Amino acid sequence: MDDNRILILDFGSQFTQLIARRIREERVYCEIHPPTVSLAWIREWNPRGIIFSGGPASVYDTDVPTADRAILALGVPVLGICYGMQLLAHLEGGRVVPGQREYGRAEIDVQDPDELFAGFKAGEKAVVWASHGDHVEAPPPGYRKLATSDTLPVAAFRAEDRPIFGVLFHPEVAHTPRGAELISNFLFRICGCQPTWTPGSFIEDHIAGIRQQVGDAEVICGLSGGVDSSVAAALVHRAIGDRLTCIFVDTGLLRKGEREGVERAFRQHMGTRLVVVDAAAEFLGKLAGVEEPERKRKIIGETFIRVFERAASDGGADARFLVQGTLYPDVIESLSVRGPSATIKSHHNVGGLPEDMALELVEPLRELFKDEVRNVGRELGLPEELVGRHPFPGPGLAIRVLGTVTEEALATLREADSIYLEEIRAAGLYDDIWQAFAVLLPVRSVGVMGDFRTYENVVALRAVTSRDGMTADWYPFPHDVLGRVSSRIINEVHGVNRVCYDVSSKPPATIEWE
Repeated sequence: MDDNRILILDFGSQFTQLIARRIREERVYCEIHPPTVSLAWIREWNPRGIIFSGGPASVYDTDVPTADRAILALGVPVLGICYGMQLLAHLEGGRVVPGQREYGRAEIDVQDPDELFAGFKAGEKAVVWASHGDHVEAPPPGYRKLATSDTLPVAAFRAEDRPIFGVLFHPEVAHTPRGAELISNFLFRICGCQPTWTPGSFIEDHIAGIRQQVGDAEVICGLSGGVDSSVAAALVHRAIGDRLTCIFVDTGLLRKGEREGVERAFRQHMGTRLVVVDAAAEFLGKLAGVEEPERKRKIIGETFIRVFERAASDGGADARFLVQGTLYPDVIESLSVRGPSATIKSHHNVGGLPEDMALELVEPLRELFKDEVRNVGRELGLPEELVGRHPFPGPGLAIRVLGTVTEEALATLREADSIYLEEIRAAGLYDDIWQAFAVLLPVRSVGVMGDFRTYENVVALRAVTSRDGMTADWYPFPHDVLGRVSSRIINEVHGVNRVCYDVSSKPPATIEWE
């Protein structure tokens, strides 16, 4: 990879990943690292620019994240955002004071457009998103103001003799309407970056990297049928061909037609060596009588590992490498300066593989966000039904059957879910929705069909919009679409006489019911 890249030092902001996403959207490569990385490492990594992220701390607190002031002498452009600006001011001898808390929309007065505010006019007002408790009372010696506000004496500044900038708001969030312009100005006008980060360049670079890593060894991949594992498998297959063996475990907890879709995509379209293991009976046997969702997850994870181990031993005995679809958010989380967060529920992906498998990992997507993975998949020629599909949890339909998981319950849910997604696609709404699925509730309701009383199952429908799954809003379906879905499910799915729609947002609810 070339040196056309930006380093983001993460001081704990909830928006740090958004900074990276905005930069990647400009087709510039960037990485997020903790501020504890050494000066020598930064020199070797050789970024075109450095961004200090926001964060919840005050520069006057004890044991707060800080940065080596020598970074500012590297000659590399620096942009401090919110806490990052306060830290710049503190390191350079400016005056940071507590008080003047601002959270939410604010308005700044651009006094000096300079390079960062190129495209703005002197005296122009701009709406921004603020989230700070301290503020910069006066810029450091050798710095000048670029913007102020009614409440802030310094809303943005820059060094007179070096390309060092700070803003006391968040240009990366959508609530700062012209924030993308500021980020673009920093990348291209100030850092001199080029928009070279494309799916095609990523594939070219990583095919060479995969070949170098694995040499002439055999490789296996646990293929789930989801976006991440599918794209990872396709990329590795492009690099090494038939030395890759994909193992697909049919847990019996999949959606309608899912196994057939995976076989069609990888065997027929891509010519990948694929081993399919039918383990439905084993999974259902382990889940018999289990209602508690965390126990379901643990049982499914453990069973998956054992089944995969057996399949790997039979079908990939000579393999030395294992492909995993690790994404960049997973890598960021392991490097974050944030404290531990509460466990709401176990991760939806099926549990990790045992440490004693003695296989070296190949993680070709570990630099990518989800939307970038989809674009790489399209570039590799994967069908849209795979790369554009909604997220699907590793435990599958087991956590969408509330209560005991049985073949009968799975069959009912599978048919209802299939009708739901079919109607969403027919209405042209699938790509507007982050995730949509049906849930089989552990209750029955009275109904009437013809002249007969019924006492049958209730299906709940869930659909949300989201950018990254961290927060989500329920999707406002046209009533006629919901009506068609409900009518079809009740008429076509045996044993269902009532359909409900979930209008909860995240938070306080989670996206999945279990």
